[in-house]
Amino acid sequence: MTQAPNAERRQFFRQLLGGDDQAPQRAPWRRVPEVGAGDGDVLWSGWAGDGEVFVVGDEGMVLRYTGASDDSSPQWQRQSVPTQLPLHGIWGNRADQLIAVGWMGTVLHFDGDQWQQRRGAIVDDNGRFAACVENTPLFAIDGNEQGQAWAVGDDGLILHFDGSDWHQEVSPTRANLRAVACAANGRVYAAGGDGTVLMRDVDGRWLALDCPFGSGFQALLLTGEDELLLAGGRYFVDPGGFRGELVRYRQGKFQTLTFDTPMPRLRSLKAYKDGVLMVGDQGHLFYLKGLQLNRLESNSIHDLMDIITLPTGEALAVGDFGSIMTAAVNFTAALAAPAAAREQSRWQPMISTGKRQLWGIHEGVDGTCYACGEAGTVLVLEGDQWRALPAPSELNVHCLWDTGNGLFAAGQHGRIYRYDGSDWQLHYDLHLDLTILGLWGSAPDDLYAVGDEGLILHYDGLGWKRMPSGTQSALYGLYGWGQDRLLAVGDFGLVLRYNGRDWAEFNVGTENFLYSIWGPELDDIYAVGLSGSLAHFNGQRWQLQPTRLRDDLLSISGTGPDRAWAVGTRGRIMRLKNGQWQQETSGTDLGLRAVCASRSGAVYAVGDRGIILRRV
Repeated sequence: MTQAPNAERRQFFRQLLGGDDQAPQRAPWRRVPEVGAGDGDVLWSGWAGDGEVFVVGDEGMVLRYTGASDDSSPQWQRQSVPTQLPLHGIWGNRADQLIAVGWMGTVLHFDGDQWQQRRGAIVDDNGRFAACVENTPLFAIDGNEQGQAWAVGDDGLILHFDGSDWHQEVSPTRANLRAVACAANGRVYAAGGDGTVLMRDVDGRWLALDCPFGSGFQALLLTGEDELLLAGGRYFVDPGGFRGELVRYRQGKFQTLTFDTPMPRLRSLKAYKDGVLMVGDQGHLFYLKGLQLNRLESNSIHDLMDIITLPTGEALAVGDFGSIMTAAVNFTAALAAPAAAREQSRWQPMISTGKRQLWGIHEGVDGTCYACGEAGTVLVLEGDQWRALPAPSELNVHCLWDTGNGLFAAGQHGRIYRYDGSDWQLHYDLHLDLTILGLWGSAPDDLYAVGDEGLILHYDGLGWKRMPSGTQSALYGLYGWGQDRLLAVGDFGLVLRYNGRDWAEFNVGTENFLYSIWGPELDDIYAVGLSGSLAHFNGQRWQLQPTRLRDDLLSISGTGPDRAWAVGTRGRIMRLKNGQWQQETSGTDLGLRAVCASRSGAVYAVGDRGIILRRV
C-alpha cells in the first residue's frame, strides 16, 4: 500500500508558513536551523515536492530534508553523490526522478535510492578534465510534465533530455546561458549574458529574440502565455559594482522596469503569494506585485542564489555560506509540533501489488475493474483486493478496454494485446516507436486507439487499420457515444471529432494540452488538461471554466451529469456537483494519472508509485 508522506514531512509543508496572516512584504526572513552546510558552502538551487526538499551546491553537495523529529538522525542529511563538482541546478517531476546539473557538464540522475552520473566530467589520459563539449559547465535545468527536460550552460550549450537520453540541440548563440523555463504551450525559453533571450518553438527550433538590452540575465519567469520577466544585472563603473535589472517581455516587445529602490545583481525570481519573489547579492530579497517593489528583511549579507517554491505557497531562499532561509515564524518549533489534523478524505488507499507507475484504469462490461502501468503491469480488482495478471510484455501499458470479447491492452511501440482469461496474445503490432495512449469501443467489433503523432487505429472485428487523423500532434484521450460520435483530445488544445466517416478538428479555444475527455451527453462534454484546464461543451460552443489550479488535470470520468471526477498532479481531485467543480481532499501528494467512476457507485483513482485510491 502506498504510504502518505509521514507526519513530520506533512508538518514541514503545512507549518512552514508560520506567517500566513502577515503581508509578504512585511514578513522577516530567517535562516533555517540545523541545515548541515558549513560557512564555506555555496548552495545554488533546490527542489521541493512529494513531502521532501533537496538542495544542491558546491563540492557535489546534495542536502535532503528527511523530516526526522528525534535525535537519531539530522533533519537535513547530506547524500552520497558520485562527484565533488559544484551542482548548480536540480529539477524533476517526482522525488525519485530528479536530475541535477553542474560544473564540467555534470548530469546526475536520482532514482529515489542513489545518484548516478549520466553525463559530463570526462577525464583525459593525464587525469585532467578534457577540453570537450561534454565538459561545458551547466547552470540551469527545467522540464515539463511529460518528463522532458532542458539544461543550459556556457557557450550557448543547450541539452535536451527526451525521457531516456540526453542530446545536444542546435543553439543560435555562443553567449553563456544561465536560465531556462518550459511553458505550458510547449515552448521553452532560455536566457543569459549580453541580453540573450532564446525561444524553442513547437517544432524544436531555437530562435534568438531581439532583446535591445545588454543585461546579464540570471533568471527568467513565465508570467503568462509568451510573457516573461527576466532578471540579472550589469557591471557599472560609476556605482562600482553590479546593478540589478528587470526586463519584461510581452506582446513581442522587451521593456526595462525601473524602480526608485536600488537593486544589486538579481539571481532568481519565482511566483510567490500573488506576486514575484526575487533574490540577489548581499542578502537582498524583494517582493514585486504589479509595479510596486518592496525590499524584504533578510537578516543576511550573503549572496542568495535561488528560490525553492513549496506546495504551501511559501518558499525557501538558498545561497552563500550554507544559507537556507524562510519567512516562516518559529521554524524549528513548527517542525517538532504535532501533525495538524487533516481534513477527512473520502478517498482511501487500497492495497496495491507494487510501486510501479499506474497509467490507466477501466471498468469492463461485467463491472470488473482493471488497472495498468509500467513494465506490463495489469491488475484486476477481486473484491477489495487487486491481483496482478500475467504481463502482456515488458513494455509499459497505458490503456485497457474490455469489449465483451476479451480484454485489450495497449501502450509502447504501438502494440496491442488481447487477454482471453488465461493468456495474452499479440493482437496487433504497428511496427513503429509510437505509444498508444487511449482506447475506446462501442462493441466487440468496434474499437478505437489513439496515441503519439496523431495515431488513430480502428478494429472492425477482423483487423486493425490506421485512420487518417490530419494531425501529427499526440492524442492522449478518447471517448465516444457510439460508432459515429467520438472525440479525441491532444496537444495544444486539439480536439478531433469523428462522425463515422472522417476526423475533423473541433476548436476548444485553448492552447493548453488536453489529456482526457468525457460527457454524459453530446450537449454536456468536459475536457481537462494542463495547468488545471477545464473546458465545457454545451451543445453549441466550448467554454473554458476557471479552476484556479496550477496542477495538471490528467483524467476525467463519470456516470451522469452530476456525478463526475477529474484527477491530476499532486493528488488533485475535482468533483462535479450541482453543475460546479469542487475540490476534494485526496490524502496524498502523489500524482493521480487516471480515474474511473464505476457503475456500482465506487470511484477509483490510480497513479504514481502504484497508488490506488477508492472513494468511499
